[in-house]
Amino acid sequence: MIASAAPKIYLIATEESGDRLGAHLMQALRQQLGEVTFVGIGGHGMARQGLRSLFPIEELSIIGFAAVVQRLPMILRRIREAADAVIVAAPDVLVIIDSPDFTHRVARRVRAQAPSIPIINYVSPTVWAWRPGRARAMRGYVDHVLALLPFEPAEYRRLDGPPCSYVGHPLTEQLDSLRPNEAERAQRDAEPPTLLVLPGSRRSEIRHHSAVFGAALALLREQGVAFTPVLPTTPHLESLVREAVESWPVKPAIVVGEVDKRAAFRTARAALAKSGTVTLELAIAGVPMVTAYRAGALEIWIARRVVRPGTVILANLVIGEDVVPEFIQEDCTADKLAAALREVIADTPARRRQLDGFAKIDGIMSTGGREPSACAAEIVIAALRKTPSA
Repeated sequence: MIASAAPKIYLIATEESGDRLGAHLMQALRQQLGEVTFVGIGGHGMARQGLRSLFPIEELSIIGFAAVVQRLPMILRRIREAADAVIVAAPDVLVIIDSPDFTHRVARRVRAQAPSIPIINYVSPTVWAWRPGRARAMRGYVDHVLALLPFEPAEYRRLDGPPCSYVGHPLTEQLDSLRPNEAERAQRDAEPPTLLVLPGSRRSEIRHHSAVFGAALALLREQGVAFTPVLPTTPHLESLVREAVESWPVKPAIVVGEVDKRAAFRTARAALAKSGTVTLELAIAGVPMVTAYRAGALEIWIARRVVRPGTVILANLVIGEDVVPEFIQEDCTADKLAAALREVIADTPARRRQLDGFAKIDGIMSTGGREPSACAAEIVIAALRKTPSA
């Protein structure tokens, strides 16, 4: 039994997605433990659950190698401050959430100076795609990994990493917002079909993909394929997206915000998407897709030397089959994208193969009806019960 004194849990999340996971975890921990003290680093969601952040996480919203180098002294200072704060707080457990370049450095410092504090890593680094040696190294400072993807525990066993448990992906709690009702399903089947265009969620991605995506849509239209393109984006990227599509011969309808994005997912027949986490979102929504990836010469040179081949498409990894096609760098051409899009817009074997694969996802990603945050909370509590002070 846990003693009457409220257990103290230190959480660290430095990105918006991690903040959302942290907020749900805090809520689940409070439901299961009753009284609990939360301290740490987080954003607005975790603040609403009662966390006072050590510093604003917006300071760490840095994109691009040059920007990271320029602000490296600040980043290193925050890592030291975070580790020192954990050690002073002496929590019953430390939960680091995603952002491994920051959180793992904090965890290593904490383990070196306060080895009795259990450390839980919520969201696995992509050890299955690149830097596989990190899994074994994590044994030195992580006691348990909470995985969002069902194939990750097997990867940790293969790579001799710390214990890893699949707790579920937050997307599995959002099925109603991703999947069409009867009226929306009729819209999917209507002519002309809606084609989602998803060039990326970062400025550099939009710059790399906008020209070839625009050319692919133009070629598709020239070949007599009828479609209505819809490009979902976020408020902070809207002006860049509008500027990027200004020269497109076939201009998409631009929708802004998560609600309108999900509505577009529910009515789309197919998608052209930059490779990334959106492929799993599309697969859960039941939208066949063509994926592409372009990057700068240096970035792609590095990626080809450190990323395991065949590990980029999350939808394929979860399903366990290469049902979604991908066109990388020199293969990412308007001709190839347009040809592949014709196959997923029409009723073809390629389209049906994707839909058959997507139909397996619910079973593969199931957590037995339990919410991912509740599954994660149970493992945190198990670590808590092993703490002498608890």
